[in-house]
Amino acid sequence: MRVVAPKMSEGLGQSIIVENKPGAQSIIAAEYVAKSAPDGYTLFMGPSGAMTMNPAIYSKLPYSPLKDFAQISMIGDFPLILVVNSSLPVNSVKDLIDYAKARPSEVNYSASAAPFQLAAELFNQKTGTKFAHIPYKSSGESVGAVMAGQVTMTIMDPPPAIGPLKGGKVKGLAVTSAKRDPAWPDLPTLAEAGGPDIEIRLFTGFHAPAGTPQAIVNRIQQEVARAVKLPEIRERLDQMSIVPSGNTPEEFRAIIARDIAKWTAVAKAANIKAD
Repeated sequence: MRVVAPKMSEGLGQSIIVENKPGAQSIIAAEYVAKSAPDGYTLFMGPSGAMTMNPAIYSKLPYSPLKDFAQISMIGDFPLILVVNSSLPVNSVKDLIDYAKARPSEVNYSASAAPFQLAAELFNQKTGTKFAHIPYKSSGESVGAVMAGQVTMTIMDPPPAIGPLKGGKVKGLAVTSAKRDPAWPDLPTLAEAGGPDIEIRLFTGFHAPAGTPQAIVNRIQQEVARAVKLPEIRERLDQMSIVPSGNTPEEFRAIIARDIAKWTAVAKAANIKAD
């Protein structure tokens, strides 16, 4: 948000104030915006966790991603990275699967939030492995646990992994994109590395309260699309391994509906409930 807001502000001729409402897996912020006036002045920068994964793990949410919001546009999305300790005797995802199946009661994974837990559980379901969930408070702690040998692996967002990967303290085995990611050209996809042919991409994007006039939604979408194409913004997003989007409200809504169904099935199969 802080990357694109100044450029969007220029185009809209309006100051954009970023108000942080942290906590509760973004439920507090989402509910606040969902109940705000649908006039285009209060928007939610909603990530995958709040919009597609909370519905999968909470039986009672104070908002519905599809009923209470008008999707505007995705800023961008990114794959996750599967990493293991550098001393673990595996060099591919196939090696990791074989290693895990030989030690079903010993292997585990770290995860700091629902997106990473669900990603690892999808991996379990598609490979027949039984990595056990060990919760941590942040992605930094999750990769730290891998470095310290406290857990076998983690599937995480790229930025906190950059330092440990470059320092050789962890090994990256794969990215969860359908094809190799430009930010990580040396990392194979899960399928290339002998794993399941699955794609996991997390997003962040703008949502307005339901009932916001379509003309306002379209105007803001145009500014998102314009901003993410600017060279300086693309460079900043690239540093965070985010692929710029700027898609249409209809395209964004379809992605959210698809992902809610996907993650609900994963959570149900793994019996993951947050309440």
